[in-house]
Amino acid sequence: MSAMALSLIVLACVFGGAVLGMFLRNALPKHHLSDDAKDVVRLGTGLIGTIAALVLGLLIASAKSSFDTQSTQVKQMTADVVLLDNLLAQYGPEAEATRALLRRVVVIMADRVWRESSSGSAQAAPFTASQQSETFFAKLHQFAPTNDTQRSLKDRAIQASTDLAQTRLLLFAEADNQLPTPFLVVLVFWLTIIFASFSLFAQPNAIVIGSLFLFALSAAGAIFLILELNQPFSGLLQISSVPLRSALAPLGS
Repeated sequence: MSAMALSLIVLACVFGGAVLGMFLRNALPKHHLSDDAKDVVRLGTGLIGTIAALVLGLLIASAKSSFDTQSTQVKQMTADVVLLDNLLAQYGPEAEATRALLRRVVVIMADRVWRESSSGSAQAAPFTASQQSETFFAKLHQFAPTNDTQRSLKDRAIQASTDLAQTRLLLFAEADNQLPTPFLVVLVFWLTIIFASFSLFAQPNAIVIGSLFLFALSAAGAIFLILELNQPFSGLLQISSVPLRSALAPLGS
């Protein structure tokens, strides 16, 4: 389910809690809404609200850290691709076919990285290298240097390709970075209780109802932000694939 759909469900649940509180206010006998009852509910709500605020803050910080890490890994992949292409260009005309293959490998790699994080079935499948990638690595190891410069360039190219492969595997391992469903259910339950307590002791009017809706929308927005940051290769806040795809100019340009 998309982050937007889940956030709308959260909004419905949280604002539904506020509506439930209004209903209970009208249904309960007056002595159930005494000052002592207000104090107990407010103390309990304060405790749950503090816990929920801490959890939301930690989740946002964790999601942002994960998003930044994967964004950095994409930048590292782009840098490794450019370095690898430059090393092959310096190697000489013998590497032109391998450079052309590298351009196809980059496009396939970008397609798979962005697809893996948007498809549950892809995330559940074991990692397999593409045929083009295996062919590229095989051609790279088959280079036959004729001097010290070419030997050094070959070693550096193999190291750059290894670094690129390691970063690629890290992205695959981090693809399934979803917020656990039980965790989300408990958090939404806390928020629902809090909003029910808000409206339990307040006389409903346009200001109260409008404010509660805006507060519920803000809480759902926080959940939406967490869900979006946990899906860095899809959704509204996704990492762009353009820099990686356009890192290498066509040969002969």
